[in-house]
Amino acid sequence: MGIPLLDLRAQYQTMKEDIDRAILEVLDTSVFILGPQVKALEKEIAEFCGTKEAVAVGNGTDALMLTLKAMGIGAGDEVITTPFTFFASAETISQVGATPVFADIDPVTLNMDLEQLEKKVTPRTKAVIAVHIFGQMLDVERLMEIAQRYQLKVIEDAAQAIGAEYRGRKAGSIGDAATFSFFPTKNLGAYGDGGMIVSNDAALAAELRMLRFHGCQTKYYHEKIGYNSRLDEIQAAILRVKLRYLDGWNQARREKARIYDEALADMPLILPGRDPQALPVYHLYVLRAPERQALMERLAAAGIASAIYYPLPLHLQKAYSGLGYRQGDFLAAEEACRQALAIPCYPELTLEQQQNIIQTVRNA
Repeated sequence: MGIPLLDLRAQYQTMKEDIDRAILEVLDTSVFILGPQVKALEKEIAEFCGTKEAVAVGNGTDALMLTLKAMGIGAGDEVITTPFTFFASAETISQVGATPVFADIDPVTLNMDLEQLEKKVTPRTKAVIAVHIFGQMLDVERLMEIAQRYQLKVIEDAAQAIGAEYRGRKAGSIGDAATFSFFPTKNLGAYGDGGMIVSNDAALAAELRMLRFHGCQTKYYHEKIGYNSRLDEIQAAILRVKLRYLDGWNQARREKARIYDEALADMPLILPGRDPQALPVYHLYVLRAPERQALMERLAAAGIASAIYYPLPLHLQKAYSGLGYRQGDFLAAEEACRQALAIPCYPELTLEQQQNIIQTVRNA
C-alpha cells in the first residue's frame, strides 16, 4: 500500500472510542443545531486561541465572508490579500461586493510581502485578509503597525494555521478577527465542513451570531438580512475530541518537518522557509522543485502521494480576468506556483515511511 498525502483513517483509529462516543452522545440527545456542543467548542477554541469570542459557522469560506459582512465591507471598498492562497481568500471579498487587491509574496516564507502590501493601500482600502500560508504566521506585529497607520481592519485567514504562533501569540489572537476552516484535511479537521471566527470584539461577535442565523437574535424575529451558516452538533462534538490532541499533533508535524529539513538540506530544492519569530504547524510541508513534474512522477511511481499547492495564482484565474492583472505582475507568487509541491507530513506518518519518501526524493 502506498503513502497518502494525509491518512485520516489512521488518525481516526488513534481515538476511535472517543470519537464514536461523542457522536453517539449527540444522537442520544437529538439536539443537532446550535446546541451545547457548539457552545462548548466555541468556548474551548476561544481559550485555545487566547481570544474573548468565538463564533462557529458552516465552513471556512463562510467564516471569511461573514466577517467581511459584519465589518461593513462592501461595494466600493478594496481588500488586500495574497495571490498565493486558496481561492476563498479572494472569492469572499467579491461575494460582499468589494474588490480584491493582490500584493506579492515573500519568496522565503511564501506569506504576503508586507512592503508590497503597504504599496497597495489606497483611500478605498478598508481591510487586509492576511493568510498564514501552510501553517506559518506572517509578521503580525508589523502587519498591525501598517493597519493602524492606514486605519485598516485585519482579518487573519488562519484556515491552515490553528495553533501556530508568532512570538508566543497564537494565530487568531492579533487581528480584528480571524477565521478557521475545519475542512477534514486541516490540522484540526471535522468529518465534514465547519468553520470558526475568533475575535476580542464582543460587538462584532454579536453581529456574526445574527448573520449566521438569518439575521436573528430571537428566532423568527429578523433584524437584518442574514445567512444560514451553522456548525452542527455532531461536527462540534468531533472537533472537541480532536482539539485535545491538537498540540501534540502540531508538535509531531514540526518533528517530521525537522527530519525533512535535515535530510534534504543538500538537495537542489528550496525547502520551506521560516520566520525565526514564528512557530509553524506545517499544515503542509511544501518544498519547491525546479523540475517538479519529474519529481512528482518519481514519487508516484514509488506509491508516494504529492500535490501541487497552488497550480495557478489568484490574479491569473479566469474568474479575475476582469481585474486587469497579467502574467509577470507578481513574480514571486508565479514562481511559487511553478515549483511548489507538498509531500506527506502528518503525525501518523511513520519513520519508515518518511525515510522511504526521503530516499525517493534524493534518488529523483
